[in-house]
Amino acid sequence: MKLPEIQKIGPLEIEAESFRIIESELGPTDFSPEEFAVVRRCIHATGDFAFAETMRFHARAIEAGLAAIRAGKNVLVDVNMAASGISKGLLEKFGGRVICRISEPETVARAKNGNMTRSEAAMERALQDNIGIVAIGNAPTALLKTMELMDEGIFAPGLVIGVPVGFVNAAESKEILARKSYPYITALGRKGGTPVAVAAVNALLRLA
Repeated sequence: MKLPEIQKIGPLEIEAESFRIIESELGPTDFSPEEFAVVRRCIHATGDFAFAETMRFHARAIEAGLAAIRAGKNVLVDVNMAASGISKGLLEKFGGRVICRISEPETVARAKNGNMTRSEAAMERALQDNIGIVAIGNAPTALLKTMELMDEGIFAPGLVIGVPVGFVNAAESKEILARKSYPYITALGRKGGTPVAVAAVNALLRLA
């Protein structure tokens, strides 16, 4: 069997060529150019064209996300993997930082004492952290808690990126998010994950 041919391409050209392939294979879409920049990076991060079908944007999602970044607000994530993947250098240029409280001892204690998951406790502990964007790719409980706090009027991030992956409450939590009146980005169904949340944030950082 003949081995596949490997392209000879420089490191700086790999992303551009990947984007070209995505655009070529995907063809025309109904996304705005800014929305497409987010979708394209999510496809690039996962190799999965299904996100072109499942991703949903509130009408003010891009505007709200860019405003939050440019205002120097922070990005709250649900897991340390997401914190590692976000382009901190780009975010810090605007004055913001990435916040993840999932592993802090105070979060562990709050979760135990309050009979809740650490993801829920971490969201509660971030209320005073000048959060502009919440980006959740792992824990549906974190997304549900975020929406609960927002519905109660005690949490007001500019944008919620809710793309948790999985089989228990993942699709359901995203369906609820897609019906909210405040700015959101989500991907309906079971697919999602931390790489998708990170890709969405990084796309917004580059647009900003």
